[in-house]
Amino acid sequence: MEAAFSKPIVEMVSINQEIHKFLVAWTIVLACLCYSHTTAKFFPKGKSRFLAIIPIVFVFFILPLYLTSAHLGFTPVLFITWLANFKLLLFAFGKGPLVSTQPLPLSTFIPLACLPIEFQNSSISDVETIKKIRPKSTLNHVAKITLLAIMIRMYNYKDYLHPKIILSFYCLHIYFMLEILLTMVRTMVQAFSRVEVEPPFDEPYMSSSVQNFWGRRWNRRVTSILRLTIYNPVRSIAMNWIPRKWVSLPAVLTTFLVSGLMHELLFYYTGRLKPNGKVFGYFIIQGVTVTLEIVIKKLWNGKTWVPRIISVPLTLSFMLHTSFWLFLPPLLRGRADVNGWCTESLAFLEFIRYGKLVSPTNFTCPF
Repeated sequence: MEAAFSKPIVEMVSINQEIHKFLVAWTIVLACLCYSHTTAKFFPKGKSRFLAIIPIVFVFFILPLYLTSAHLGFTPVLFITWLANFKLLLFAFGKGPLVSTQPLPLSTFIPLACLPIEFQNSSISDVETIKKIRPKSTLNHVAKITLLAIMIRMYNYKDYLHPKIILSFYCLHIYFMLEILLTMVRTMVQAFSRVEVEPPFDEPYMSSSVQNFWGRRWNRRVTSILRLTIYNPVRSIAMNWIPRKWVSLPAVLTTFLVSGLMHELLFYYTGRLKPNGKVFGYFIIQGVTVTLEIVIKKLWNGKTWVPRIISVPLTLSFMLHTSFWLFLPPLLRGRADVNGWCTESLAFLEFIRYGKLVSPTNFTCPF
């Protein structure tokens, strides 16, 4: 069964067919969000609104199976299956970014629900744990786009490079691709809404600890929604059972557990390979590491004793090595997903260069 997916899934359909499916999928999303917005007028928050919205949650879980492209299929999984579903579940109980003192207009409700954005005055922000960051300069984004294009070209010379260098390229590819995509979304929302939107990343390669990486720098929108849906409720429950000083520990572990499950689902949607548990294990290790870091800091009264010149390289080394061990193998397994990313990326570069669509099947990815 898995052998059927050992070559790029994107080869099974033409680009035009995939774009058509992508547009249909997002049309369904818009219709579902219009319905969800309307439920607030007829159903009070709580059980009745939850029952009205739960069919939409199931639709959003099924919808990504309609797409087969690695890149086009990734955005509905992250934006809709994960973030939008979590926001809608919060909305059903009168919580989260979709709820305000005055009902949000549909023009605001839809982008907030289906896009990984956060308005700077949004109630979703936890100012004690997520700092406001300055938007990056245009030169910063141009540099990352240039580096991503160079790396994609370097994949053709894989046989001449050390395997660890190639694995590092994969990690940077994921980071640059995510930041470029989310920054484009943020820029478009700001242009249309004229409301300041929080940047999605804060230079994660400058993290001084694993907790700093996941809590403040990496994919801050996912961090925010996980804090509301998982961390805060578990923390509140834990306060009834353990001393207040340690209530964050089970909350952190549970948050990483849920994140691991959602990433397993994300990898399945984009690669169509049976999960082997490595991605889940990766996030459990990250959760245990962050928990130990919190314990040590509390025992030392919050003081840090490692200078940044040492802590930053140590953190980066830990993140890379654990990614090489557990996070990247599921992408490389069967060569389906990474191969799809590579060939689609090469096809996109050809589109930028020549101004016409080129089928990804015309490229050979060296993975």
